[in-house]
Amino acid sequence: MAGFLTARYKTRFADCTADIEAAQRLRHLCFRGGDGLDADDFDNACAHVLVEEAASGRLVCCFRLLPLKNGAEIHQSYAAQFYNLSNLESFDGPMVEMGRFCILPGLVDPDILRIAWGAMARYVEDNGVELLFGCSSFKGTEAEAYDDAFALLKERHLAPKRWLPRVKAPRVFRFASRLRLRKPNLKLAQKRMPPLLRTYLVMGGWVSDHAVVDADLNTLHVFTGLEIRAVPPARRRLLMGAG
Repeated sequence: MAGFLTARYKTRFADCTADIEAAQRLRHLCFRGGDGLDADDFDNACAHVLVEEAASGRLVCCFRLLPLKNGAEIHQSYAAQFYNLSNLESFDGPMVEMGRFCILPGLVDPDILRIAWGAMARYVEDNGVELLFGCSSFKGTEAEAYDDAFALLKERHLAPKRWLPRVKAPRVFRFASRLRLRKPNLKLAQKRMPPLLRTYLVMGGWVSDHAVVDADLNTLHVFTGLEIRAVPPARRRLLMGAG
């Protein structure tokens, strides 16, 4: 992945322990609050992407990428701890899991998300990835706050049956069945939808039919997949040119 550079931001891979620890500190701040390192065993197997301010070098966004040869390796993913992904075992192309995506709290600049997706799109292109997946998080564990967003996911964005993740985690919110009669308020649904997930959906992504209640990170998350061949060509060109 060649680094993207704009007037304000640049992207690059972490290339030393200090870089990874900087990402882990940002993750801790975003997901747990305060100082500390958010670290796990998956960090050693992942490539870590950093988005920094071009002038100051301040880290403003990060995420990690776990490449898998095909669906036979899906159980090595972070998401497999929470979802039964046996339906994806038959996926026969290269895959990558994008995880721990976060942006420095208080920054509201759409260019950060845009350049991050541009870097991810370049990685996908360079490595022939055919499926991008991960866990898309809603802040907090009170599902009722996101009823309209979940109702919209149920109505328009559920995974194809052949790939649909099944329940594995002990605490889940089965929104597809619980909200089967609810019609979403589209304005509220878009307002409550996490920006990362909105981008997946614009490109043709799909989600599990349930959300996992993750008390450790104080989030609700849905398994999210994107078959790269399904991305509209115009959208793909836009992402590739994001830098």
